[in-house]
Order: sequence, then C-alpha cells, then structure tokens
Amino acid sequence: MSDARIYVGTYAKYNDGNLKGEWLDLDDYGDAEAFATACRELHSDENDPELMFQDFEGFPKAFYGESHLDPRIWEWLGLDEQDQELWAVYLDKVDPDASFESARDAFMGTAKDEADWAYEYLNDCGMLASLPDWAQNYFDFEAYARDAGIGGDVTFVRHDGELWVFSNH
Repeated sequence: MSDARIYVGTYAKYNDGNLKGEWLDLDDYGDAEAFATACRELHSDENDPELMFQDFEGFPKAFYGESHLDPRIWEWLGLDEQDQELWAVYLDKVDPDASFESARDAFMGTAKDEADWAYEYLNDCGMLASLPDWAQNYFDFEAYARDAGIGGDVTFVRHDGELWVFSNH
C-alpha cells in the first residue's frame, strides 16, 4: 500500500477565497470512477463541482495536474512498492510519459558507480572475457561508462545513494 493522496478542493471555492477541501487517500478507490464519485460527494454542496487538486504526495509528479489525474496512477497504485519506485524514478528522471512496461524494460539494474556498472555490464555480456587477461587490467571502465552515457546508450540516475541504470534502446 502506498501513501498516495491528493487534496481535493474546487475552483469555485478557491475563487471565493475558500480552500475547503480534503485529503483523499487514493488507495481507498479502486479506479478513476470510484475516486470521481468520492470527489463529487465531498463537494456535494455545489451543483457541478469543478475539481481542483491543490496538493499531492506519495506518487510521481508526472501523474499530477491541478485539474486532473493521469489515468496511469491507477496502474501505478496496483504495483508493489519496488515496481512503484522503479516507475517513479523513470518518470521523474528519464521520461515522464513512459509506461510501466517501458520503464521495466529499460531498467538495467543498480551499481555503486558508473565504473562498477561498466565492469558488470561488460563482464555479463562476455565482452570483457574476449580481451586478453593483460588487456583487462588496462581497460578504462569509467571512460566506457562516460561514453555510454554521452552517446545516449544509457541514462544514469542517482537515487537513494545508488546509481540506477536505464537503457535508451
């Protein structure tokens, strides 16, 4: 369960200088329709409330709009915490329009730094083993990682003290 919630007011109240609204926990609603129903009930003192989402927390900024929630929020809420974090990092640092599938497919793992990633990547792909032992000692993993980033092959993201690596292909 996430801590995703949003403060729901209305434009009419806001324009009258009234910030009356309420924080709604998105986990309490199974889909957009159930959430919309709760919002209308919250502001049933207005004939046709024009909802205004005045603040949010616990979910990616890419899903938030002052007058709407991106429909992808309901998919995000259905994921486990690890997948939510993965998608949130990807949305925030790589592509705010990405689907979960594209974020998951692009994720190459974590490393302590770029050189560590380059070593693991080249080792796992078998490229490092194709070099003679003496040449492996001279291989510049930092330069390889730098070139992979500059060349657009990967995106490196610092998150919670780790380097997250995403493929751009």
